[in-house]
Amino acid sequence: MTACLLAGRPVSAATEIAANAVGGPLGRRLTWVSSQLRLGADPEPTWAVLAKDPATGQLARAMSRAAQSGAPVADVLTRLADDAREAARASAVAAARSVGVKAVAPLGLCFLPAFVLLGIIPVIAGLASTIVLP
Repeated sequence: MTACLLAGRPVSAATEIAANAVGGPLGRRLTWVSSQLRLGADPEPTWAVLAKDPATGQLARAMSRAAQSGAPVADVLTRLADDAREAARASAVAAARSVGVKAVAPLGLCFLPAFVLLGIIPVIAGLASTIVLP
């Protein structure tokens, strides 16, 4: 949408192009918004329909505020995309860090018996043989 808006397309056309590119349920909702905007509907209630969905809530609120205040929509979408990328990066880093913690238990279950069998039992057997046999 941002590329279309920076190229000079109106919001309704940019939304329709993004809807066709995305497809699926989100694309259908964006196509509906685009058709409403193209027909001259008020942008705030039109975008408010998408505000109920958690996935599109931020987009809907940002577009509604931009329509109300007259702020450049491309700047709003750029900031929103940057925030989404940062949230995805933080989520990926948290997931990667949790892998190390989750991997400790299986490794411990595999290496602890091997350590006991190969490290501790021979030492105890050696000590026991010297104690039992003088």
